[in-house]
Amino acid sequence: MDERFRGLGVALVTPFLEKGNIDYAGLERLLEHQIAGEVDYVVLMGTTGESVTLSAEEKKQLLATTIEVLRHRLPLVLGIGGNHTAEVVRQLEEYDLSDVDGILSVSPYYNKPTQEGIYQHYKALAQASLRPIILYNVPGRTSSNMLAETTLRLARDFKNIVGVKEASGNLDQIATILKHRPKDFLVISGDDALTLPILALGGDGVISVVGNALPQEFSALVHAAMNGDLITARAEHFKLLEFMTYIFTEGNPAGIKEALKTLGICGNTLRLPLVNVSESTTKKIYGALADAEVVKL
Repeated sequence: MDERFRGLGVALVTPFLEKGNIDYAGLERLLEHQIAGEVDYVVLMGTTGESVTLSAEEKKQLLATTIEVLRHRLPLVLGIGGNHTAEVVRQLEEYDLSDVDGILSVSPYYNKPTQEGIYQHYKALAQASLRPIILYNVPGRTSSNMLAETTLRLARDFKNIVGVKEASGNLDQIATILKHRPKDFLVISGDDALTLPILALGGDGVISVVGNALPQEFSALVHAAMNGDLITARAEHFKLLEFMTYIFTEGNPAGIKEALKTLGICGNTLRLPLVNVSESTTKKIYGALADAEVVKL
């Protein structure tokens, strides 16, 4: 099992300035916040990072800056995925991945491939990638669920497919993967609110949105659960419950960016078609941060 990707991974936002350019000073503050919060690794240019709105040049500069700031203090996972298999393969072959530890690749969306199509897509990626691949199943965004049978088939057939980020929300499906997985295959929660039950079933961690704002608090939950201390983990879960609810009320990453603005880490600017959360949700997020004893009312 690749220990680099166990525990708390954080799916980083991409901070933007008010006019929409990438806020590299905000990115540095965000990365230092993760290191101080004792997360286990970070994920760049995933869904939370608004990667679909970044140009090719911005992606290269964002990766280079992140590597420069991290200085190998945390493992780095890079999001490279899409619904055009040949294009994803091209990116895997052309990116300089020498300072990247792993790849997170979303299951193909929009095309609505069959399970065999999903398998063949990831087979092509596995044959092209020089870095370990974490599958990403998120039916709420792709409109296509990668079944447990497909995940397990890929896990058995390709040694460099090392895990899955499971965001199906289907605990039966996730439990099936956990029961039948190869011993070295990681099962990672893709839903903050389901992290505790997935870890209790034997999962290996989470790739979190909450961790952007509250890395130390969420790290306490994750590591307590992984160490078998479910009493502490449960207490941390309930402490963060309202916050986990409200940051997703009007979509991701709008909610978490509002929290990061409140904490003074980066602004809340988004790229269209995403927009900021409403005033009422902002108040709820602030109240949840106060309840979690992160800010004072």
